Amino acid sequence: MASILDEYEDSLSRSAVLQPGCPSVGIPHSGYVNAQLEKEVPIFTRQRIDFTPSERITSLVVSCNQLCMSLGKDTLLRIDLGKANEPNHMELGRKDDAKVHKMFLDPTGSHLLIALSSTEVLYVNRNGQKVRPLARWKGQLVESVGWNKALGTESSTGPILVGTAQGQIFEAELSASEGGLFGPAPDLYFRPLYVLNEEGGPAPVCSLEAERGPEGRGFVIATTRQRLFQFIGRAAEGAEAQGFSGLFAAYTDHPPPFREFPSSLGYSELAFYTPKLRSAPRAFAWMMGDGVLYGSLDCGRPDSLLSEERVWEYPEGVGPGASPPLAIVLTQFHFLLLLADRVEAVCTLTGQVVLRDHFLEKFGPLKHMVKDSSTGHLWAHTERAVFRYQVQREARDVWRTYLDMNRFDLAKEYCRERPDCLDTVLAREADFCFRQHRYLESARCYALTQSYFEEIALKFLEAHQEEALAEFLQRKLASLKPAERTQATLLTAWLTELYLSRLGALQGDPEALNLYRETRERFRAFLSSPRHKEWLFASRASIHELLASHGDTEHMVYFAVIMQDYERVVAYHCQHEAYEEALAVLARHRDPQLFYKFSPILIRHIPRQLVDAWIELGSRLDARQLIPALVNYSQGGEAQQVSQAIRYMEFCVNVLGETEQAIHNYLLSLYARGQPASLLAYLEQAGASPHRVHYDLKYALRLCAEHGHHHACVHVYKVLELYEEAVDLALQVDVDLAKQCADLPEEDEELRKKLWLKIARHVVQEEEDVQTAMACLASCPLLKIEDVLPFFPDFVTIDHFKEAICSSLKAYNHHIQELQREMEEATASAQRIRRDLQELRGRYGTVEPQDKCATCDFPLLNRPFYLFLCGHMFHADCLLQAVRPGLPAYKQARLEELQRKLGAAPPPAKGSARAKEAEGGAATGGPSREQLKADLDELVAAECVYCGELMIRSIDRPFIDPQRYEEEHLSWL
Repeated sequence: MASILDEYEDSLSRSAVLQPGCPSVGIPHSGYVNAQLEKEVPIFTRQRIDFTPSERITSLVVSCNQLCMSLGKDTLLRIDLGKANEPNHMELGRKDDAKVHKMFLDPTGSHLLIALSSTEVLYVNRNGQKVRPLARWKGQLVESVGWNKALGTESSTGPILVGTAQGQIFEAELSASEGGLFGPAPDLYFRPLYVLNEEGGPAPVCSLEAERGPEGRGFVIATTRQRLFQFIGRAAEGAEAQGFSGLFAAYTDHPPPFREFPSSLGYSELAFYTPKLRSAPRAFAWMMGDGVLYGSLDCGRPDSLLSEERVWEYPEGVGPGASPPLAIVLTQFHFLLLLADRVEAVCTLTGQVVLRDHFLEKFGPLKHMVKDSSTGHLWAHTERAVFRYQVQREARDVWRTYLDMNRFDLAKEYCRERPDCLDTVLAREADFCFRQHRYLESARCYALTQSYFEEIALKFLEAHQEEALAEFLQRKLASLKPAERTQATLLTAWLTELYLSRLGALQGDPEALNLYRETRERFRAFLSSPRHKEWLFASRASIHELLASHGDTEHMVYFAVIMQDYERVVAYHCQHEAYEEALAVLARHRDPQLFYKFSPILIRHIPRQLVDAWIELGSRLDARQLIPALVNYSQGGEAQQVSQAIRYMEFCVNVLGETEQAIHNYLLSLYARGQPASLLAYLEQAGASPHRVHYDLKYALRLCAEHGHHHACVHVYKVLELYEEAVDLALQVDVDLAKQCADLPEEDEELRKKLWLKIARHVVQEEEDVQTAMACLASCPLLKIEDVLPFFPDFVTIDHFKEAICSSLKAYNHHIQELQREMEEATASAQRIRRDLQELRGRYGTVEPQDKCATCDFPLLNRPFYLFLCGHMFHADCLLQAVRPGLPAYKQARLEELQRKLGAAPPPAKGSARAKEAEGGAATGGPSREQLKADLDELVAAECVYCGELMIRSIDRPFIDPQRYEEEHLSWL
């Protein structure tokens, strides 16, 4: 038994191949689709399970990968298909001759019911090893069970429905709990709900299916041998504990709706197709005497759940009295009928038999077929063999069936992952719509296919369907890739031509005004479509040419605005002398380059408005690039023209703070020509510093001289510091102005005196006014009477100068007295200095034993030292090291020389006689040691290194020598 049901590894005993209505190899509609050939795999593949039962198989059920079969009359075999090598045998413990009538397994695979021919029912739980009889069910031959898919769990079935051979429908509930010898029974309750009648009497309940629909609606479908009943109702709030009693109570007074067929097999079977576990079923198939009734289930319909019903009649040789079908299972697109010697599969879409799978006689006649909803596998068995059907890609060719039925939406849904087949469906749908004169829909479908572009375009042209052709071209354009630039250009141009031709044909027809407006809106939508923006932008030149060839200036402007080609829009307005509209476009889009280009045209017609727009943009415009437009405009010489140019230049200078020399020079030229009164004010406002003015001084001087603005020339001379030229020119205009210029060189008294002499000469010689000359003399303290006397003529009497001469003599006398006073103060200061020197010779300082050197901080008295009047004390060698870096190069050389000579000089001899001899020898051979020390002291100790000029000069010296910076830097790391 180790290899029982090793279904996933054993070899196939035989394969049943479905012969579909169309091959699984997709054939493209055109040469554009490259379809890869699919491997031909059967939809239904039969496997014989490598299993030889010890006794004959009487019944088999499968659910949730759990397989249960009854062997003989007293053995139950349970197998978890996930662990097929671990079968579980159980003995039913029956001593009588009762046989297994039917077995029922719930959707969870946990609860197994075994109905015996002796009207007893046994219960086995998946996790239990004990067969438990259901006492309340005794006396009922169970024919069908309607499981509760919504409330059923592994431990409890929830309320379920039970149909019997006597036509009764019971409600029951089972629990898996085992409470020992005196524990609760598994059947919690078992109560009757309804009796199904057929031809005036009760009829066996062959099938029961209970489902729960949306919004709390519930329904039950029950079948007898000839009838199919529907029980539909809405569960009340909190009615789940009451089960199905409320649903059936509604049909107490009147029978439920039913479908009836006259012929009978003596039994019937109902099958549902559910796409997912615990979801609502989608389709049904009812096997009865006249054939198979199949269709869809619509839980939202109020009167009947069944829709799209069709009856598949049994073929000759199948049915009552011949070879009756034994069982039926339903898949997504097929139902399979089990006969004694074969299995037939019928397509629910076409009603055609697509499979006849015959079984060998050695296995014996087929008994039953079931479906495992969780895996989709189909199981069939004889008394000595078990078979399994695998369903592989059942929907592979459904698209072609729907295509033949002209149900294109469903066909596209089932071939969405297969581009070759999808293209075929789209092409067929497009042809169908074209034949139905639904040209727009046809164009949309053609655009999605890989059909030849020229062929489709010609079809619409021959049918005179320009609108549909435009729709086709637009969709083709939207599907192009970025690399297909040539195709995009051609399509864009063609579409534009189609729309323009259409608009041209409709424009003159008053009866087609609405159509014209509609076409115009579509054309504008095409031009402004974001999907086509890239292609339209790339083809904008050709589109503009087409628009121009048709004379459609309105759409030329519209398209240019969409493409943000504002240059073309402004040019169009300027050509049609709509200057204000052109300026409005410029002001709205604020593009400086467009302002630079069109300002020369606009300023000739709307100068004030244009200058207002310039001022509004402010610093976004470069005033230098607007100067050519202003120059051309202001050359007319009219006051209004010059004033507008001046207004903008003043805005640039005063508000924007422009410092460009070209702008200031141009403003000067405008002032000189049009507003001379503002010229001098501008020059004075600019200041008198030649380094701070922003105009060209030489250009300004030449400009003012050409236009005869002498005051302005004098100001420019002053800024240039050409005071003599300023005074000379000012004397031609105003003497007072010349006096102001003469006082400007404040630091150069000689020049001031020279300038005042020019003024005095001019006053005396040109104006011949002695009084004014004397006033001029009084205005400048640098001039004396003797400086101006040569300018006067000989006939002038002394009386005119008497007062000036007296004043001059008094000034000289006062100057002599000042000199005497200064000499006396200098003599007294010299005497004080001599006294201070005498006092300094007698000054001394006291050194304490604990005093230390200010540099090395060691005791001072250990070595020779220096003491300064400021109180600082240094060792001689420490002072020398501190002073040396701050000395100039020549003094450092002198210091080294003195040290060398001092080191070579003989030490002082002891005794006065030897000292005098040494001094005499030094006098004859060179400087004495004392002289060398005095020179060294003068060089090193002339001042305190901390309090003298040496410290002041070292203020810009870095604390760390640059040559030792790296070394010092590394020492800190």
